[in-house]
Amino acid sequence: MTSIAADAEAWIRRYEKSPDSAVRLVCLPYAGGSASYFFPVAKALAPLIEVLAIQYPGRQDRHREPCIDDIGKLADAIVGALEDLGGLNDKPLALFGHSMGATLSYEVTLRLEERGVKPVRLFVSGRRAPSRVREESVHVRDDAGVLRELRLLNGTSGEVLDNEELLRMALPAIRSDYRAIESYRCEPGRRISCPITALTGDADPRATLDEVRDWANHTTGEMDLTVLSGGHFFLNDHVPHVLKIISERLLPATRS
Repeated sequence: MTSIAADAEAWIRRYEKSPDSAVRLVCLPYAGGSASYFFPVAKALAPLIEVLAIQYPGRQDRHREPCIDDIGKLADAIVGALEDLGGLNDKPLALFGHSMGATLSYEVTLRLEERGVKPVRLFVSGRRAPSRVREESVHVRDDAGVLRELRLLNGTSGEVLDNEELLRMALPAIRSDYRAIESYRCEPGRRISCPITALTGDADPRATLDEVRDWANHTTGEMDLTVLSGGHFFLNDHVPHVLKIISERLLPATRS
């Protein structure tokens, strides 16, 4: 695990290099997702904000690598990759995570702060607070059961859902990610110090408004909440609005 964790090239994608950016934004995908989900985000935010998109093992160009089905181990590996990248303290750093990526970005932030790296903001999207536990078991369903969940959340393209070969390749990573997030339990009493911006869809079946508001209990900083129309993947319908929120929250922070 140590050698994997230190391999920044394997874990981090820079789709748009912005050496003169004011801030770096580390983006963590949802369960079953990949770094390429954030390609349009990287293009849109450059050159003022440089996006570092995280690529989990077990998918796309890392499909031959074993998946990691534990949030804590994933967080350790990502922190190791960021440290291997170097320059964590040369400019402001922020994190953005959607769904499983939101919980994972919180755990990464905890670890970064323990190492003296102070992110300027954490963006959590489409995910209830870590302390709000639901007993879920998608990862133990048969393939048809996993597919029902994917169709309910409407975040996986029809090209994948209707293609048996693509599904066969994608399902191990999807199931592993669901095992990781469904078995995750946060450590009571731990908080980050950086401010949190939470985003949620008003019809998300996996995160109620009350569950999202509880992110405020996981930071000693401020927390703001934006509710947008849509379900679990509301982001896809509100890209300009979400990019505007990210820019407005981050660019003033670089001047403070």
